[in-house]
Amino acid sequence: MSKKSLQIQQLNNKMLDYASLQKVIPPPTGWIKAIRMALGMSLQQLGNRLSITKQSVQDIERREKDGSITMKALRETAKALDMQLVYGFVPNDGSLEALIERKAKELARQIVLRTSNTMKLEDQENTKHRIAKAIKERTEAIKKEMPKTLWN
Repeated sequence: MSKKSLQIQQLNNKMLDYASLQKVIPPPTGWIKAIRMALGMSLQQLGNRLSITKQSVQDIERREKDGSITMKALRETAKALDMQLVYGFVPNDGSLEALIERKAKELARQIVLRTSNTMKLEDQENTKHRIAKAIKERTEAIKKEMPKTLWN
């Protein structure tokens, strides 16, 4: 197993732990305000724990809700709430391997069809079966090579 595929596998295993969390919908007020209110903590009390004003706490809650808060502010606020911030990424394709497979197949299809088109113009057109086989082979080669162009 290559170093690159080992890295992908290890990272993918970590990401899979987060997969079930993508179904979690944040509270409409945002996590900070929802937790603060559930704990019965006032704006002033949370502000005291963060060494900021209650207006600044309101600003943090607003920024979290609209998505403009920084990781640092989230981490500090979590600590003030006696919690920890946990974040991660989950591939839309279900795994890193599936993401790489899809992108490699897209690139392989472009390459093979471009070549096939040239051959067609020269009256040397390939069969659909040969094109499909060429795409599959090229996909495997791209996955092994992992060229930077995969992400263009």
